[in-house]
Amino acid sequence: MADTWQEELRARGYRVTPQRQLVLEAVTTLEHGTPEEICTEVQRTARGVNISTVYRTLELLEELGLVKHTHLGHGPPTYHLATEAEHVHLVCRKCGAVDDVAPSVADQMIDLLQREYGFQTDVHHLTVYGRCRKCG
Repeated sequence: MADTWQEELRARGYRVTPQRQLVLEAVTTLEHGTPEEICTEVQRTARGVNISTVYRTLELLEELGLVKHTHLGHGPPTYHLATEAEHVHLVCRKCGAVDDVAPSVADQMIDLLQREYGFQTDVHHLTVYGRCRKCG
């Protein structure tokens, strides 16, 4: 893989466009953003970027391994940087806050699932629902 996302795009025959840069910056800023939230963030700088451009850009960035998506509920996917994908999501059912914790918090469960069921767990998409400390 190339050293930078710009080099990765060029190496695969894609141009580095302002829209692609803005979408990647929005994903970085939001940490966990739906396509609609990413579009809103992008439009703060570039009003002419529409939601279909954001969806196409996210698809390309995911194909290139720069972003990943997960599902934090029944709504649209949530995107975050691929370099920060190694975490478990904690989602508060009351306020909607999303926190990230190290995958090691699930080590005992992962070991048990492997040992008892032969199940290989993908913690990249693990989401735990409950109430955050604030909402008690």
